[in-house]
Amino acid sequence: MIKLNNKPKAGYAARRRLFIAGFLLPTFILFSIFTIYPLLRGLYLSFFDWSGGSETMNFIGFGNYKDLLDDEVIPGAIKNDYFLVFWKVILIMLFATFFAVSLTRLKLKEYGLYRVIFFFPNIISVSVIGVLWSFIYNPHLGFLNSFLSLFTQKSVDTNWLGDSHLAMWSLLPPSVWAGIGFYMLLIIASILGIPSSLYEAASMDGAGQWKQFTKITLPLIWEQFKTSIIHIVITTLNGSFIIVKLMTDGGPDNHTQVLGYYLYQMGFKQFHLSYGATIGVLILILSIITTLILQRLLRRDTIEM
Repeated sequence: MIKLNNKPKAGYAARRRLFIAGFLLPTFILFSIFTIYPLLRGLYLSFFDWSGGSETMNFIGFGNYKDLLDDEVIPGAIKNDYFLVFWKVILIMLFATFFAVSLTRLKLKEYGLYRVIFFFPNIISVSVIGVLWSFIYNPHLGFLNSFLSLFTQKSVDTNWLGDSHLAMWSLLPPSVWAGIGFYMLLIIASILGIPSSLYEAASMDGAGQWKQFTKITLPLIWEQFKTSIIHIVITTLNGSFIIVKLMTDGGPDNHTQVLGYYLYQMGFKQFHLSYGATIGVLILILSIITTLILQRLLRRDTIEM
């Protein structure tokens, strides 16, 4: 009997590892330069007193962290960050899931057109979105006040971005509007991977649309759903400062201040770069803690589908 030697050749495993490393190495180098190094550099700077423009760096240990604890702006900035995180997760995932399920289940002829329309805000620059919505909220010439004036007997001149009680709520619509399309496409891709036979069997058993969604669609797209939520949280904690800078500049009286924009102000406006790096470390810590908590809460075995 002839025995076939199915074992790989001696050098095959080494060549395979070398081949994989050849593809991974460029990505790892770029990741190290633009992600790992800035993180370590920021952590290093947080232990110094440095303006960013001088060569002198005075080591002060945990002095910046002590100032962080005593800073009256920080608690409000954290509160505003999590305000945006909470409402963006709820609203974006609600609308993105609704539109994704509607477009895939209703089988509309204009399916492709609707996908383009909903995704359109994602291809617009954030700067354009900020300017556009600033005009919409303009107390004298804005569309929103003009529209509301149609239902009242007098002109509406609400200062949406200048009122301390309304400013944070006013930042939600542009933030949500700009994110729905991207997550809608992610959910659509997950839904299209579900075998149609499951829905056909459920229909034959008398299951309605809502039951099909809760018992078939949601459980099978849960991993993508969870990933989308975590992505919204991370991008909000790290990137919400752009819309804040463009629309409110952190005002009125720091009522719309967020950690990312406060970092920018301290580092590049007040030239206290080391303190800005300390705020960056705080953002990193909050992002990690929040992500770990969400990973725990959103585990499939902890949620009854």
